[in-house]
Order: sequence, then C-alpha cells, then structure tokens
Amino acid sequence: MGLFSFIKEAGKKIFKSNDEEIAENPAVQPDVIAQNQKDAVRRYIDSVGLNINHFDFTLDGAGKLTLTGECATRADYEKVALTAGNIAGVMEVDNNMSITSETATAEKESTYHTVEKGDSLWKIAEKCYQDGSKYPVIFEANTPMIKDADEIYPGQVLRIPALA
Repeated sequence: MGLFSFIKEAGKKIFKSNDEEIAENPAVQPDVIAQNQKDAVRRYIDSVGLNINHFDFTLDGAGKLTLTGECATRADYEKVALTAGNIAGVMEVDNNMSITSETATAEKESTYHTVEKGDSLWKIAEKCYQDGSKYPVIFEANTPMIKDADEIYPGQVLRIPALA
C-alpha cells in the first residue's frame, strides 16, 4: 500500500486539535499534546482488534502517520492503514508494515474508494462490481471499521477487495 492520502477533516474524531487542547489548558506543552494524540491513536487502533504484531507508529504534527509492525493477512495490513487514515486529523498514512504469511502476500491487493456525498454501499458495489447486491463483500472487507452498512460518510476510504 505504501503512502496513502486521506481527507484530513473527514474521519472519526478521537483526539482534540492542538487549538482545542490549548484552549482547555493554555499551559499545556506541545510534547504533551503530541503524546495525548499518539495515545489516542494507539487506543483506537487497538480497539479495532486486528491481528498485528510488534505494532508501532509515528505521528508527525502535519497529520502523517507512519506504521510499522507485522500483519498475518493482507486484509489486516490494508485495514490497519485504513483505520489509521480514517481518523480526523490524519491526511497521510505511510504503511511500512510487513505481511508475514506467504500466501497472504500472494493475494491480490484491494482497490480503494473514497465515499462521496450520496454514496451507499449498494451504489459503490454497482460502481466497483457492476452488481449492487455485492455490497456485503464491501461491508465485510471494512469490518470492524464500519459497524453498520448505513453509516458511511463522505471522505471515508473503503477497501474494495477483488472478487474471488
């Protein structure tokens, strides 16, 4: 996957912006803000429950996350990058993780779709698979990042796996 771009303002809001942190506590130090944001990202990614070993990341002040670690499957490799990128405030993810399974590295990479206003999983499946009834494939490919097929939002990036 490598370097992937996201819409910075779109996504799940898991941490306060620097301005919000300073407004609440004018004496807060930049390194404390950075650590709070990093802790929030780690908690959020851990909560998704992906199979990742030796996971670590860096978060710079410009909204770039660089991921390292090992994933057992291509799906987890792709999902961790999308989970990180679909956080409000993140605009780039550099996925430097590795896939440990030889069979998983041979799997075809997914394509990606950025949700636009008016999109539904049915419409996305029609566009990507020429068959709207295949929307459960997209839903499953993005679980647990999305928990309800009706709750996607503009700017969110979804995995579109190759059909078998």
